[in-house]
Amino acid sequence: MTKLDKLVDILKDAPDEIFIQPHNVPDPDAIASSLGLYYLLSQRGIQKLAIVYDEEIEKANSLHMLEMFNVPMIPAAEAHTLGSEDWAVLVDAQKGNANITDLPTEEVAAIDHHEYKGNMGYRFEDIRPEAGSCSAIIADWFFENNMEPPRVVATALLYGIFMDTDNLTRGASDLDINMFYRLYSLADIDMIVDLKGNEISIKDLELYADAFKTVEIYDELGFLRLKSVNDSLLGAAGDIVVSVAGVEIVVAYAVRESGIKLSVRSTCNKVKANDLVRYLVEGCGVGGGHDNMAGGFIPKEKLSNSRLLDTFLKHRTIAFYENHHG
Repeated sequence: MTKLDKLVDILKDAPDEIFIQPHNVPDPDAIASSLGLYYLLSQRGIQKLAIVYDEEIEKANSLHMLEMFNVPMIPAAEAHTLGSEDWAVLVDAQKGNANITDLPTEEVAAIDHHEYKGNMGYRFEDIRPEAGSCSAIIADWFFENNMEPPRVVATALLYGIFMDTDNLTRGASDLDINMFYRLYSLADIDMIVDLKGNEISIKDLELYADAFKTVEIYDELGFLRLKSVNDSLLGAAGDIVVSVAGVEIVVAYAVRESGIKLSVRSTCNKVKANDLVRYLVEGCGVGGGHDNMAGGFIPKEKLSNSRLLDTFLKHRTIAFYENHHG
C-alpha cells in the first residue's frame, strides 16, 4: 500500500469537506505541492475538495502560477462552508509553525519537508526534512503510484523544486534531483521561462530598493530591514543579499503590527540557518527551518522598541557567529 493509498483510505471517512492547506503565504513550492495533491486525490475519487490559504499572496510568480495553472486555491476567508466538521491536509507546513493559521478544521494529515515538529496527532504524515522541496515529495507520490502527472502539474512541480532549492544548489537532496529530471521531460519548459520572467513586480522592486538601503554588512554577515512585507518577499530579499560576494549569512527582518518576522539565509557549513534563527528567538518567539534557510517570529509584546530590535538582532547574530564559526 502506497502513501497515497493510505491517505485516500483515511479521507474517504471525512464527515464533510476536505481542505488542502499550505502555509499562509504560499510560495511556488507550496502552490505546486497543493495542486499536485489536489490532482492525485481527485483522481482517487475524493470529492468536496478545495485548497485554502490564510494571507494575501503578493509575490508576482506565485500569483502568475495561480493563473497559469488554474490552481483551485482560495483565501480561507472566502471558504464560507469551512468549519469544525471539515478535515484539513497540511502541505508544506505543520501544526505549530508560525507561518500557518489554525483554521477551524481537524488537521488529519501533514505532508512536509521542514523540520519535524513532533507528534501532532495526525492520522497520516509524510514529513521528510531531508528533502529540499515539498514538490519533490508529491512528485514521488505520482511515480510511486505509476501515475504520470499532466503537463501543467509536472510543470508546476518542476518549478516548485527549481525555486525551493535555488536551481538545485540549496538543500537539494537525491529525491529533489531525481524528481527534477523525471519531471523535466514531462513539463512545458516555455511555461517555466515565462514564470522566470515574472518573478518580481514593480511594487516588489520598490520594496527591495528601500530595503537594500538598510543593508549592513559585517564581514560575512549581512542584515536588512524591510517594511511590513509578506514572507515570500522577505526571503527573496535575503536571497539577493546572500549572493553578494563575501556574504555567507543574512538576517532579514520585517516589522509588522503583530511582531517581528525573521528570515535567515546561510551558505556557511558551520552556521546553520535553523540553529541561528532559534537562537535569535530563544525565550521570546518561535523559529525553525532548514540548514540553508529558516524563518522565525517574535511577538510585538516581547520587543516593543524598534531601535533596540536592530541592536538586539545584530548583537545576537554576531555572538552566535563567533561562537560557531571559530
